[in-house]
Amino acid sequence: MDRRRLGWAAAAIALAFCSVTCEAATPRITTHEIAGQVVGDHGPEAGVWVIAETRDLPTRYAKVVVTDDQGRFVLPQMPKARYDVWARGYGLVDSARTATRPGRRIVLKAITAPDEKAAAHYYPGMYWYAMLDIPKKEDFVAGSPGNQGMAPTMKLQSAWIDTVKNMCQSCHALGSQGIREMPALFRKNPDSRVGWAMRTQAGQAQPYMAVVLGSMGPEKALTLFADWTDRIAAGELPFDKPSRPVGVERNVVFTMWDWASPKHYQHDAISTDKRTPTLNADGLIYGSPEESTDLVPTLDPIRNVASTITHPYRDPKTPSSLDLAHGESAYWGMEQIWDGHTSIHNLIMDETKKVWFSARIRPEANPDFCKKGSSHPSAKVAPLATSVRQLSVYDPATRQWSLINTCFTTHHVYFGHDANNTLWSSSGGPQSGVVGWLNTKMYLETHDEEKSQGWTPLIIDTNGNGKRDEYVEADQPLDPAKDKRVMAAFYGIMPNPVDDTVWGQAMDRGFSRVDQPGYLVRVDPGSDPSNTALVEIYQPPEGTFGPRGLDIGLDGKVWTALSSGEVASFDRSLCKGPLNGPTTAEGKQCPEGWKLYPLPGPQFKNLKEPGSANHAYYVWVDRFNTFGLGANVPIASTNGGEALVAIVDGKVVNLRMPYPLGFFTKNVDGRIDDPKAGWKGRGLWTTSGNRTTFHNEGGVNNYPKVYKVQMRPDPLAF
Repeated sequence: MDRRRLGWAAAAIALAFCSVTCEAATPRITTHEIAGQVVGDHGPEAGVWVIAETRDLPTRYAKVVVTDDQGRFVLPQMPKARYDVWARGYGLVDSARTATRPGRRIVLKAITAPDEKAAAHYYPGMYWYAMLDIPKKEDFVAGSPGNQGMAPTMKLQSAWIDTVKNMCQSCHALGSQGIREMPALFRKNPDSRVGWAMRTQAGQAQPYMAVVLGSMGPEKALTLFADWTDRIAAGELPFDKPSRPVGVERNVVFTMWDWASPKHYQHDAISTDKRTPTLNADGLIYGSPEESTDLVPTLDPIRNVASTITHPYRDPKTPSSLDLAHGESAYWGMEQIWDGHTSIHNLIMDETKKVWFSARIRPEANPDFCKKGSSHPSAKVAPLATSVRQLSVYDPATRQWSLINTCFTTHHVYFGHDANNTLWSSSGGPQSGVVGWLNTKMYLETHDEEKSQGWTPLIIDTNGNGKRDEYVEADQPLDPAKDKRVMAAFYGIMPNPVDDTVWGQAMDRGFSRVDQPGYLVRVDPGSDPSNTALVEIYQPPEGTFGPRGLDIGLDGKVWTALSSGEVASFDRSLCKGPLNGPTTAEGKQCPEGWKLYPLPGPQFKNLKEPGSANHAYYVWVDRFNTFGLGANVPIASTNGGEALVAIVDGKVVNLRMPYPLGFFTKNVDGRIDDPKAGWKGRGLWTTSGNRTTFHNEGGVNNYPKVYKVQMRPDPLAF
């Protein structure tokens, strides 16, 4: 008897049992739902996940829900197909898969994990990478025994943790099985440090990993990572355990579709205009594949069809991922799986459904109008010789591309709220020390890329006279008669919906001369931004550090995620002291504006400081209650916790996605498809953002996913 016939036989037995137990236990359903109950050795299993998956549709489709207090579940809005359904939960191993169709009820027999190792296999990655040793504070003192092998520039424990999270974990799911276990290819040498050296030279991410290792000190970093995987190989298990979902966490519904290719990863996805979440109802979802390919993935969530659009580039000499140095991969051998030129990092949709991309269209050298000696207003103030990534716009109505040559590097892009529909861009790195923008109204009318763009250096009003004056550079001492430049640039960026300011989040790498890994930046553009813009910088409170990602609610409150292990809000209206003048040069002037919400999960095992080993790549604010937890609710993409984490009325709501193991997303986007349909007409959209999806469950057969996340009023709603 083949596997599917066995599945149907199991389903028949379950249905017979269900006639006694589930008829009263589950609500009446239609032909569009699958319902049932998960029962273990000791009765109903509450707070476990039920997963249904099919390959009958044009692309692989799956849905995940959580059981209620009686172990009951309802899988809603199921397309007509045959599904394999199974249960997964903490303290369990996966149940047998039961084959069924919408309109039927089943009972799933939960299987208790035979030992702690089997149970820990299903824990979020952070429970595993929290076992990683972090150097002690005294190890960062030059000449100390623990400082051996560490980079001379690595002077603070906070900077080490920030690097592990913001530079390592933000691209690779550290605690996933593919990372915590050393592949056979890299175990050939008995010294695990050699294996880790080989691993960090494998694949086309080698140059990026080399930069990070260099910033930490390769000898020190490789020794600690090798010790971590050696201890796990010897049988050491996580020292803490996760709890099953409770309360509203059980109301979540995850729906997922395969898109793109197992060889290509995705950075972001977009479904609508953040300012008008009813735009593009039921329309295509678009993705950004960064270095991996020039093929922009799309998903039609109504017809369940995944496709691609080719992003062009302007210059045939545009760098390619095929140019990257690479070593042998444990998964792909010497095959170069990335072939992208356009490096599409982020994308956004405007009010006409045009999609704007942060994309590379040419080599780094800027045109003359960007450089010193140019008459361009911004170049007169801050000439720019190079940019790593520029802009493009795609019009779905005409299927036409426009490629826009920007002088400033682009990274994350978001629209303002002004008449010019200004598109503001972060740059991702501090070297340029500017923030740039595009007047999209002017560009679409004239296609004059030179006149439509501008940028400004970041200048603090340190002389306190309320206007921008001559300034000293970032590496120069304060001058009481002058202002001061901050040589940094935004990673996260967001125009404030309640005024004309723009906020950014900078990750310091020594350029700003601020001795703290990261801060928030407020830009007041003024009447002539290139010449009048002034900034304020704000460091997180003492003991916290490492902001990453940024968004702002309709209440003007700024949200970010900290690599010290918290989601944080900043309310400038609470500031008591002066916000300009010489005392504001370091950004320590408003600790009272911050509020901290520790992320769920354990702290690194040898750290006593508060916080969590958990980490979020970005944070998104649900301004219009598109999800159902309320307006202005921040939602953090915790790629360590493999979850979306919301802060609701000061409390943490942890929405874990358990399948495939290694859920890793970099941002979310909310859309309302039908305002009259309640929870069924709205939801969040995101994509798997791990650069190496093949490290996760499914291996080389694991595709990037599009996820739709919905919040029901209760676990049995349909």
